[in-house]
Amino acid sequence: MKAIASAFVKAKKAFSPALKTSTNPAFRSKYADLGACLEAVNDALLDNGIAVAQETTEDQTGVTVETVFVHESGETMRFGKLHVPAAKQDPQGYGSALTYARRYSLMAACGIAPEEDDDGNAASRTPAKAAPKQEQKPFDLAVALDWIANSVTIEQAKSRARLASERAENDEQRNAILAAYRKYEQTSMASA
Repeated sequence: MKAIASAFVKAKKAFSPALKTSTNPAFRSKYADLGACLEAVNDALLDNGIAVAQETTEDQTGVTVETVFVHESGETMRFGKLHVPAAKQDPQGYGSALTYARRYSLMAACGIAPEEDDDGNAASRTPAKAAPKQEQKPFDLAVALDWIANSVTIEQAKSRARLASERAENDEQRNAILAAYRKYEQTSMASA
């Protein structure tokens, strides 16, 4: 492991943050998609003789991904398996879970995060005139339920369910959000 460890340390010095270039339609927030995560690390890894491989395993509840670095010397580094439940038991549900798992597995393996939010810098600046409020898009229950179902941890699902409940327009939508969270929680506990 000496060659790959040395190469990885050199590569890590050249990693950049994953740029938030995609938009989450449920909450109109920006996030770093899989392409942005790969772009942040791929050149630095390849320049140091390391290729990224992501082994996938599918099961009845979702997908499992393990990021593996392969060095030109033949040495490998494995970073542990990450399981993500599929929101729906169909190709789209499994595809979403796979993309989500690949993105988070890669970021964890490389020790990178999405570009920093500007909250700290914004708080230290002199306040500017408030921009006119933009009209908020109507709440989309299906998108919110999918967002909850594609959570990585129970804590994340709970947080997403809380945020979605705050945007819900009526008790029927809030009950559907609560049911989606409970389903995620049961599925996660059953697969543990």
